[in-house]
Amino acid sequence: MSSTANQNSQAPVGIKKKSKVPGVTITQFVDPLPLGKSTPDFARKPMNVTTQEGKKAVFKAMVSGEPAPTVTWGRNKGEVDDPRTYKPRYDERAREHILEIHNVKADHADTYKCVAANEYGNAVSTATLTVLQGGTKKSNNGANGQAPQDFRSMLKKTVVVTRKKQLPPRKEGEIDPKLWELLLCAPKKDYEKICLDFGVTDFRWMLKRLNQMKKEREEEQAKVVEKLDNVKQIEVKPNGRAEFGFDMKLLDPNSAIHLYKDGTIVPYGHDENSNPCLMKVGTKYVFSINNPQPEDAGFYQVDVEEANVLTTDFQVPDVEFASKIKDVKAVESEDAVFECVLSTPLNRITWSKEDSSLEHGDKYEITVSEDKLTHTLRVKDCGMADKGAYYAIAGIKSSSASLTVEADPNRRKGKTGDQDGLSKLALQKEKDDSDAVGDGKDGSGDGTDGDKGDGDGKDKNLLGDGDGDGDGDGDDKKKKRSRTGPLVADTVVDRGVQFVSGLSDTVANVGERAELSCKLSSDASEGRWYKDGKLLKNGDGVTIIKDGASHRLIIDCCNKDDAAVYRFEAEGRKSEATLNVEDPPKIDPDALGKFTKPVIIKAGENAEWKLPFSGGAPMTVQWYKDDDELLPGLNVKLETSDTESQLRLMKCQRKDGGEVKIKIKNEHGTIEAISKLIVLDKPTPPQGPVDIMESAVTSVEFKWKPPKDSGGCPITNYIIERQQVGRNKWSNLGEIPGSNPSYRDSDVDPGRRYCYRIRAKNAEGVSDYLQTEDIAAGVLRYPGSPAAPKVVSAFKDCINLTWCPPCDTGGTKIVGYNLEKNKKGTNYWSLINQNGPITDTKYAVKDVFEGAAYEFRVSAINLSGAGDPSIPCDTVIARDPMKPPGKVIDLKLTSSTYTTFSLAWTKPKEVQGVEDEAQGYYVEIRPIESLEWTRCNAIPITLTSYTVLGLKAMASYWVRVIATNYGGDGEPQGFDNYIIAMPPPVKPKFTDRKMKTFVVVKSGNTVRLNINFEASPLPDISWLKDGTPVPKHVTITNFDKGSQLLIPTSERPDSGIYTITVKNIVGQESFNVEIRVTDDPRPPGPVELDQNIPGTVTLSWTSSPDEKRDDRLHYMVSKRDSFKRTWRTAADNLFNNKFTVVNILPGREYNFRVFAKNDMGLSPPSESPVFGTIKEKGKFKVNMPETKPLDFEAPPSFIVPLKRRTAPQGYECHMSCAVRGNPAPRVTWYRNNISLNTNTNYHITNVCGVCSMLILRVGPRDDGEYKVVIENKRGTAESSMSLNVRE
Repeated sequence: MSSTANQNSQAPVGIKKKSKVPGVTITQFVDPLPLGKSTPDFARKPMNVTTQEGKKAVFKAMVSGEPAPTVTWGRNKGEVDDPRTYKPRYDERAREHILEIHNVKADHADTYKCVAANEYGNAVSTATLTVLQGGTKKSNNGANGQAPQDFRSMLKKTVVVTRKKQLPPRKEGEIDPKLWELLLCAPKKDYEKICLDFGVTDFRWMLKRLNQMKKEREEEQAKVVEKLDNVKQIEVKPNGRAEFGFDMKLLDPNSAIHLYKDGTIVPYGHDENSNPCLMKVGTKYVFSINNPQPEDAGFYQVDVEEANVLTTDFQVPDVEFASKIKDVKAVESEDAVFECVLSTPLNRITWSKEDSSLEHGDKYEITVSEDKLTHTLRVKDCGMADKGAYYAIAGIKSSSASLTVEADPNRRKGKTGDQDGLSKLALQKEKDDSDAVGDGKDGSGDGTDGDKGDGDGKDKNLLGDGDGDGDGDGDDKKKKRSRTGPLVADTVVDRGVQFVSGLSDTVANVGERAELSCKLSSDASEGRWYKDGKLLKNGDGVTIIKDGASHRLIIDCCNKDDAAVYRFEAEGRKSEATLNVEDPPKIDPDALGKFTKPVIIKAGENAEWKLPFSGGAPMTVQWYKDDDELLPGLNVKLETSDTESQLRLMKCQRKDGGEVKIKIKNEHGTIEAISKLIVLDKPTPPQGPVDIMESAVTSVEFKWKPPKDSGGCPITNYIIERQQVGRNKWSNLGEIPGSNPSYRDSDVDPGRRYCYRIRAKNAEGVSDYLQTEDIAAGVLRYPGSPAAPKVVSAFKDCINLTWCPPCDTGGTKIVGYNLEKNKKGTNYWSLINQNGPITDTKYAVKDVFEGAAYEFRVSAINLSGAGDPSIPCDTVIARDPMKPPGKVIDLKLTSSTYTTFSLAWTKPKEVQGVEDEAQGYYVEIRPIESLEWTRCNAIPITLTSYTVLGLKAMASYWVRVIATNYGGDGEPQGFDNYIIAMPPPVKPKFTDRKMKTFVVVKSGNTVRLNINFEASPLPDISWLKDGTPVPKHVTITNFDKGSQLLIPTSERPDSGIYTITVKNIVGQESFNVEIRVTDDPRPPGPVELDQNIPGTVTLSWTSSPDEKRDDRLHYMVSKRDSFKRTWRTAADNLFNNKFTVVNILPGREYNFRVFAKNDMGLSPPSESPVFGTIKEKGKFKVNMPETKPLDFEAPPSFIVPLKRRTAPQGYECHMSCAVRGNPAPRVTWYRNNISLNTNTNYHITNVCGVCSMLILRVGPRDDGEYKVVIENKRGTAESSMSLNVRE
C-alpha cells in the first residue's frame, strides 16, 4: 500500500511500537511520520472464542490509522481462503471488521491473526478459537503429522471443562442466590412452594427486587431471544425420564445453546439414546434425562449464548415408598382417593397421569399430612374420562395404580328381564372376546373397563375383554363393535384370566443373572414361555418357576445368544418384553490390584504398565497422565490388542511423576483404572530467603526452608559450607540432621562477614546449593520496638499487662524487657523493674495508687542492649472492675422525621454487686430486612437522649439502646415493634389560604401552579384535568410539602378544571383550580345599521373569529352623538350579534362601535357608518293614501331562543332571547316551573323584544331548568334551557 514517493523521501525502517491495547504489536515503516499521518492500531482487538462444533464462530476488531488501514485475516496452521467457511466483512454502522467461520469443525481450532496495514506500518493481534465437541475442547496440536520428540509434548487436553460464572456463596442471614435464580424462571403461582423448599415463609418483601431482576434478565434475553414462554421446571415423568423445557424463538437460529449442571457445561445429544438429550419440535425445546440417578441431581441452567433462559433445581431425595398407592374402583360421580406413605418426609410429591401432571384445584385435591409422610390425591366427581393409570412420583421413585370407574346403576335405563335380550348380549360378548385376543407384538386391550388397546406390546399387559377396542392384527385400523339388545345392569360376564403385571424390558450384562416375571389374576392358570417365537422348557439354559399367580423365567449366566424377545402366554393372554445382553469392558480383580500399585523408579529409568481386559468389541483404549491424554511418541510407547494394553514411558524424569490412568470403553460402557508413577531423584535446593535469627559478637544463627521437592525421599541431612567475605576458599562445616533446617555457627571472629552454602541430601544424592547473603558478626544491633502493652485487668492495687515481642530482634536473642510507667498529667517515665529485666511478656504492676490514671510502655533488650520503647498503652485507672450496667428504663420515641429518630430514656438503676452505674450509652439500629445491627455512635454518649440521623424515608427499623461502663456493655433495651422513618401521621391539608381557584393565562405563556400542603406519611399526589389524567406535555413536580403543575407553552385546549388530590393512609384532600387559556379577542366583522322604528336603530355585525373557541366571549356596544361628543356604553354582555339602540333623537348624528370582549379584555372596535336623521323645520304634513284596513296582529314567537349554558360558580351569568308578536307579548321567566318575575335576585329586562336575565353570582342553588313563556291574545309560546353550575 505504500507509494514510491514516500519510499524515496523517507527512509524505510522497522520500528516496534507499543500499543495502548495489550497484546497488539505495531511496526512502523517510515520515520519520521508525515504530519497528520499515523500507523495502524487496534481500538478493540479480536477476543478469544469458544464454540461448539457445528456452530458459527465470530471474531470482531476495530482499527484506527491515517490513511485508513486495510485489514486481512490469517491463521497459524492453514489458510482462510475457503469462501464457504471463512467470510470476512466490514460493518459500516458499527465500524467493525468481522471474520465469520461457519460450520466450525475440530480442525478449525487454531490461533487466528488479524493484520491492519497502511503505507506507514502495520498492527498485528491474535486470538484463539477453541472448539467444543461433547463438552471437550479440541485443539490442533500435532496436526502436522511430525513425530514428537518427547512424550510430554504429545499430551493432549481432553476434558477442559467450560465453567459458567459461579453464583456467589450464600452468606449467613441472606437469601440463597439459587432461590433468586429459580424465582426468575418460575411462574408466580409456584413462588410459594419454591420459597418453602428454601425455608422462606414470607416472600412478599422480595417481590420488588425480583421484579427489577426480571427486567434486567429480560433485557439480557432480548439480545438473543425474540420470544420465550411456557417455561417448565424439571419433573420426572411416568415414562422414567426427567424433563424440563420451554418455547423459544431465537433471533439467530445459529445461536449456541449451552446446558450447565452446577456451573459446569454438560454435553448433550439430539437423539433419544443420548443422556441428556435435547428434542426440538418447531419452537418447543425439551431437555430430558433418561433413567435419572442420584448423581444426576444438581442445579441446571440453560443459556443461549451468554443469556440465561431457564434455571431449575433437580433434587433426588433419599426416599422410598413405605406404602404404595393401590388400585381404586369408584362409581360415577363419587370421589376416588389414592394414598401413599413415604419413608422420609417430603413437602410434596408429583401426581401424574400418563400424559400430564396433576395440579391442586377443583378436580383434584392434593393434601399432605403434618409429618410430611402421607400424601393423598382425591379425584372428585369421577367420570368415565377419569379412569386409567395414576402415578405418584417421589424423587426418582414412582408408584402406579389404576382407577376403574363403573357406571352408576341408578342412572341406567332400559332394564328388562327379556331372556332374548340376555341371549343376544351373551352372543355379542363372546364375539367381542374372540376379537379382542391378538397374536402379535401390537397386542390388544388392556383388560380394564373398556379401555383401548395399547398397541405397542412392550411392558404392557397384552390382553382384552369384551369391552375393549383392541386390535389383534397389528395394523392401526380400529375395529368397531356393536351391541344388540337392551343393557342389563345386573349381568356379569366372566372375562377370564388377566395380567396383573406384565413383562418389562430388561438389560443384563454377559455372565450375569437375568430374570423376567409377570403376574396373572388367577393362581390356577398355567402358561408357556417363548423365545423369539420358540417354546422354552426347563433345561434349555433357563429356569422356569411358577409361584402361585407369579411366573418367572431365570437365566443364570447370560450370553449374547440370550438377547431376544421373550413372550409369556396363558389362556389366550400374552405379554412380551425384550432382553438386551450387553458386554461392557471388564478387568480381572487380581490384574487390577497389581495395576493400582504405584510404580517407583529412579530418574532416567523406564516405567511400564500392562493391563489385560475383556469385553465386547470394538474396544477403545486411552491412556492419561494427570488427565492429559498420552499419544504415541519417542518417549511414549503404546501397544494394544483385543485383550491387553501396555504403556511404556521412556527415560522418565522427576517432573514426569503423577497419576496414570487407563480408560477402556465400548458401546456398552466404560471402565477406568488408576495407577501412580513416582520418580525418585535428588532433591531441589533448599528454599530461601535465609532468615538471620542471631548475629552476635561470637555467634551467627540462621534458618531456611526445606526444598520444594524432596525428590520422593525424605531429606536426611543438610551440608553446610562457609566462606569469609574477601577470600575464595569455602570451608566444609559438616552435616546437620534434615529435621531442623537451621544452623548456629559459634566459630566467628568479631567484625567479620561470612557467606554460607546449604545443600540438601537424600538417599538419591545431593542437591544444588542455596547461598546466603553476607552475614555480619559482632555488630551492635538493637532490637525494634514491641507493640504497645495491653491491659489484661485492673484493680485498685494492681494492674496486669501483657505485650508481644518485637518483629526485629536486632540479630540476637531477646534477653528481657524494661517496663516504664507514667502517671497521667506528668511527663516523667519511671522504670518499674528496678531489679533487672523482665524475662516474660507479662507483668503485674503493684506500685499504683487507687483512682490514679497511668500509661505504660515497654522496650526489648538483646545482647547489644535495650531498644526504643513502644508507644504507650491506653490510659488505665487503678480501680476494681465494674459490673456491666442493666437495661435502660422508659425508652421512648420523642419525635421522628423521614430521616431521623429522636430517642429518650432513663438511666438504669444500680444493683449492688450485680449491676453498676452506667457511664455511657450506645444506640444501635437494624433495618427490618437485615440481620446485622449498626452502632450509630462509635463513642459512648453520656446524655440520656439521642437523635439518629441519615435514615431512609419510610424504611422500617428496629432500635435499641445499650448502657455501658468500664465493666462492659449491658443488656440491650429495644422497642416491641419496629419504627418507620416518618413524622407523626397528619391528614393532608392545604396550607396556602390565598390559593387561586381561577387563573386566566394568555395563550403561549407559561402556566405554573404551586400548591403547598402538609401530610404525613408522604402522600400520593395525583393531578386530573376535567376528571381525566393530565396530558403528557404537562409537567408535575412533587416534593415533600408541595406540588407544582407546569405547562411550558399553554394553548387553548389546556383550558379546564385541574384537580389535585393528596392522599395518604390518614385521609385525602382535593383542590380545584380552573385555568382558562385565551388570547386577546379579534374584532367582530362590519357593523350594519337598520332603522325599522322611528327613534331606534338596530345594529348587526358578523361574529368575531374567536367566538367558536371561547365560550365566554361576548360583545359590548358604545355610541357617541354629535351633541355630547363622548363615547358611552350602550350595551354590554351581549352574547348575540344584534342590538337595538333606543332614544335616537332626530337631527343628531350617531357613531357606534362594537367590541369583542373576553377574560383578557377588549378587542379593537368595529365602527359603524354615521347614522343621522334630518329635523324638518316646516309644517309636517303627511299625505295619507287611502288604504284598506289590515290586520297586523300575530301570535308570539321566538326569533332567537334560549341556549344551554354552563357557568362557573361565583361568576355572573347572562341569558337572553329575542321575541316578536302583535300585540307585544307578555314575558314571564321560570326556574323549575317557579316564576322569577318578582324575584329580586334576578335582573330581568325586556327592551324592544330582546329579553334578558342576569344572575350576578351563580351558586349551586341556581342549577336547574330555565323557561321563558310569552303570550298575547293570539297565543302562547315558550323556550327553555338548562343551566349547569361548575364548581
